[in-house]
Amino acid sequence: MDSSDKQRSSRLALPEGTLPVGIGLLVAGVTAYLFLKVAKVALGSDQAVQPIASLWIATFALAPGFFLPLEQELARTLAHRRALGQGGKPVVARVRTLGIGLAVLVTVAALAASPLIVSGYFDGDWILLIALIMAFAAYAPAHLSRGIASGNGRFNAYAIVMGADGAVRIILCAALAILGVKTVGLYGFAVAVSPLPGVLWVKAKGALRTEPGPPASWAEVTPNLGWLLLGSVFAAALVNAGPLAATLLAKDDQKDLVTQFTYGVLLARIPLFLFQAVQAALLPRLSRLAARNEIAEFRAGFAKLMKLVLVVGLVGTAGAFLLGPFVIQRFYNAKLPRDTMAMLALGSAFYMVALAIAQAVIALRGHALVALGWVVAAATFVLVTWLSSHELFRRVELGLVASSFAALCTFAVALRSRLRSGQVPSGASVMDAISNMPLET
Repeated sequence: MDSSDKQRSSRLALPEGTLPVGIGLLVAGVTAYLFLKVAKVALGSDQAVQPIASLWIATFALAPGFFLPLEQELARTLAHRRALGQGGKPVVARVRTLGIGLAVLVTVAALAASPLIVSGYFDGDWILLIALIMAFAAYAPAHLSRGIASGNGRFNAYAIVMGADGAVRIILCAALAILGVKTVGLYGFAVAVSPLPGVLWVKAKGALRTEPGPPASWAEVTPNLGWLLLGSVFAAALVNAGPLAATLLAKDDQKDLVTQFTYGVLLARIPLFLFQAVQAALLPRLSRLAARNEIAEFRAGFAKLMKLVLVVGLVGTAGAFLLGPFVIQRFYNAKLPRDTMAMLALGSAFYMVALAIAQAVIALRGHALVALGWVVAAATFVLVTWLSSHELFRRVELGLVASSFAALCTFAVALRSRLRSGQVPSGASVMDAISNMPLET
């Protein structure tokens, strides 16, 4: 094979882990759409499904927000030690302590606010609050397991943890439906326990094993944790803000509409799932370019990523307007107008572009600027949803579009500033950027 053939082969080769991670994402995405479909068939109506949908949305607003930064920092630190030939067991112990602390802190806060949460969000159902707390706690070992797997290059284990979560959830839900169970709380517990079987499986297979190594200081595992945590909490809240706000703002006779709105949000997220698949293929290459300090090539690769993101966003918005009402009618037997579907898809597209730019800013060591951008976006959502309209769907749609656009603009300004200042990526910052994906299913 001559040198040109080798170069062509290198360009065509998929980065390490792309295939298993892509399969895990596919399973997680497909099961996300099936879950509410099965729950609706089992419980019989959109109004009956609404508490389950609310629990599910709340879980994925909380768990990735708090635990994804731990996964990121664990993966980054383990990968660094792996490159140095050092064991990572002390690192895992440090991050595990942080995970337990966060889980306890959020659980105590949820219990303290439980009367408000139960009455305002779960329509008085205390069982669903218990399921929410259990689900949040269960995602701590799931994210830590993913961090261990990613940091050690065990991408099959990573994919199993991610895919098994969705698969177990849908299997449990289908089993309850077959048995004719109508108790909402049991479906809530299906959500709560679904992350654990995948973790137990990969642990039993030895995929979470780490070797002894030098002691780990807090500085080694938490250099950017505060900013990552702040940004992640607000980013995860924003991607789930539509159904959360609709649930809180809906009147008693609008509960079935909230569930239908959630269906629409899920369909509007399809481009985001595609975006994550694109990232899996392109971002590892950007990481290698950054590590070699090939800044011109890094910019060219990022420009390619942005073009793909814009195409996916445009196609997704047009598809939601043209086909969204038909798809949601056929799959969920629900009705949403074209303008609602288009607005949801537009908000999702803006969010996708904002996320891509945010990752570039993180790669250029702008962790604090990204955290600020997500805070600005969250504040924009609250203000626009509050002031823009009295119509339930319209005010939330406008809030989603405005907040995602605010994030996009903030990150664009931050990226321009970082590039002008001559900032260059580091291996650690690029790895933070690669794993900065707050969308969970």
